[in-house]
Amino acid sequence: MTFPDITTKLKSAMPELRGRMLANEPLAPLTWFRVGGPAQVLFTPVDENDLACFLRHLPEEIPIYSIGVGSNLIVRDRGLPGVVIRLSPRGFGEITTDGDTVRAGAAALDKRVAEAAAAASIGGLEFYFGIPGTIGGALRMNAGANGSETRDVLVAATAVSRRGDKMTLDNAGMKFGYRNSAIYPSVIFTGATFCGRKVEPEAIRARMSEVQTHRETVQPIREKTGGSTFKNPPGQSAWKLIDAAGMRGHRVGGAQVSEMHCNFLINTGEATARDIETLGETVRERVKERAGVELQWEIKRIGLEA
Repeated sequence: MTFPDITTKLKSAMPELRGRMLANEPLAPLTWFRVGGPAQVLFTPVDENDLACFLRHLPEEIPIYSIGVGSNLIVRDRGLPGVVIRLSPRGFGEITTDGDTVRAGAAALDKRVAEAAAAASIGGLEFYFGIPGTIGGALRMNAGANGSETRDVLVAATAVSRRGDKMTLDNAGMKFGYRNSAIYPSVIFTGATFCGRKVEPEAIRARMSEVQTHRETVQPIREKTGGSTFKNPPGQSAWKLIDAAGMRGHRVGGAQVSEMHCNFLINTGEATARDIETLGETVRERVKERAGVELQWEIKRIGLEA
């Protein structure tokens, strides 16, 4: 699908803007599934001030959505009307440490944050080593793994509101829940401060090695996938429910339930976003029929349905 080009109009209304604005930019290459249509506008701000300027001047009726490295995302086949904002590592990827504190931009990879913490002998952030996303996504989703979550280590997050106002949110203000926060989707996270604890670096490295070994052993990390597809219901494992429903290896078009880990969907090569989402909904239906449990999507799905 091709959207009307509104970039010229937007640029003329924001002559001081420094970031890059592209019309009808394909999003599939920016996601791990490698599927989906274009963004009507893809905007990459230079820094936080540039982002604030853009949002301050963007007409209220134009929808916005922020994406990171697309590791937990399905972009639907017809794409997204409005503006997709993607923070670059150059402007939002810095990581610094001080004592037992780690500060990271929203575009910093979770894995790199864990590595920076380890280099500074800061423990408690090892779980990020096994999460294939960015800090912005971790804040949005209260990302976690191996028994730890973002809310366990977050001190404060910085963000820019839809009106272009800079914000600082403390841990309580994020209102974290299981794999979510209560912050409006239109708020764009720009960075975070975490607090760990001083630990011998050998112990941290050992824990990170355990995390990596676990991922390589039980997860299809070399496939085109979107990570864990469904949230674990209280007291249960999504993958066990999916397996018990007979869905291991099930296919819809070019999409398949992973043989290695049933809570992962994979693009076998020619899948469409519709294939993947239909497969996910089929899994939900079968689990509901078999176990009476309604699985909730963990992967974010955005865009116009085909």
